[in-house]
Amino acid sequence: MNIVEVIDKKTKNDFHKVPKILYKDDKNWICPLDAEIESIFNPDHNTCFQHGEAIRWIIKDNAGKLIGRIAAFYDKNKAFHNQQPTGGIGFFECINDQQAANMLFDMAKAWLKERGMEAMDGPINFGENFVYWGLLVDGFTVQGYGMPYNFPYYKELFEKYGFQNYFEQYSFHDVFSRDYPERMRRFAEHFFEKPEYSFRHIEMDKAEGYIRDLVDMYNKVWADFHENYTPLKFDDFYTIFKDSKPLLNEKTIWFGYHNNKPVGFLIAFPDVNQVFRKLKNGKLNLINIIKLFYYRRRAVTRARLLVTGVIPEYQRTGVVGPLYLKLVDTMRELGMNELELSWVGDYNITVNRMYGQFGATKEKTHITYRYLFDPNAEFVRFTNESEKFRKLRKNQ
Repeated sequence: MNIVEVIDKKTKNDFHKVPKILYKDDKNWICPLDAEIESIFNPDHNTCFQHGEAIRWIIKDNAGKLIGRIAAFYDKNKAFHNQQPTGGIGFFECINDQQAANMLFDMAKAWLKERGMEAMDGPINFGENFVYWGLLVDGFTVQGYGMPYNFPYYKELFEKYGFQNYFEQYSFHDVFSRDYPERMRRFAEHFFEKPEYSFRHIEMDKAEGYIRDLVDMYNKVWADFHENYTPLKFDDFYTIFKDSKPLLNEKTIWFGYHNNKPVGFLIAFPDVNQVFRKLKNGKLNLINIIKLFYYRRRAVTRARLLVTGVIPEYQRTGVVGPLYLKLVDTMRELGMNELELSWVGDYNITVNRMYGQFGATKEKTHITYRYLFDPNAEFVRFTNESEKFRKLRKNQ
């Protein structure tokens, strides 16, 4: 077997070919756009390169056949917030061969170690955790947009190498053929009668103001929840928003305000995987571009809830209830009948409970693994909780 670094057009094309070869007979796998994946490894596009690096490899068997791939990366702004400086691996694909997987993992480990890392998380994204994060271990059905899909045997490949379960990520599923729980509806509608509260979806022609509200809320939520949180920057998120704009529907992104102060948000993406599966090979050629625009408003009947947040001082008010009701009712009006709520960490007991109260059911489990380079180092599972949050939850 031979590992080759991705450095030119040929090896980049091979990198994208690997999953197309492996999953060609798997009806659950949906090919992402090559251009979207490639943008993650473009320093002109991905701001993580301002404080880090990324590298990719493919692996071939002795006959020259593509059998796997992997990427390794680190962001200094995040790496040194861990007990051990930690990089990441992602976009891993491999045939069911432990030796081949080990060669890929070893290559990534050596590269990260040379750059001062002492651990690696994976499979993760070189960027925010909204997309391409975690290894699917339960719920091998068609994935929502941005959610990873892989073969069941990947779990064994990771764990036999020595990766340990750092945290689990749960995805819930809601169908709108059922009635929204009456008790929850009455509670949510009570908010609509309060003049000090207002709820509105994003308006594309005023997007910059909404994104500033979003970044402000997002940072308040996660700084309170995670003591080593790296603040999200407006410019970074606005870039993500602009890149994603063709995939968005303004009526599936909702904000809650109290006396015009932004206090909560829900961001849902129409599940464009329903469109992507009609395209061929992830290429944005002329035919696929025409298909993309044709099916974008016709074929999408579901959405994926990417992220939910309520700023700390409003988390006990129940304001997320009316936000969710607004989203559900609007999706119904748009002809959508399913929502995937993904993902929420196993450590986030409050949100796991809340999704259940909405009537959604847990459907999928992904795992984020960590591998410590020093086998004698202490492994500690991720909690994502600040001391303040731990005390708050203990008193609940």
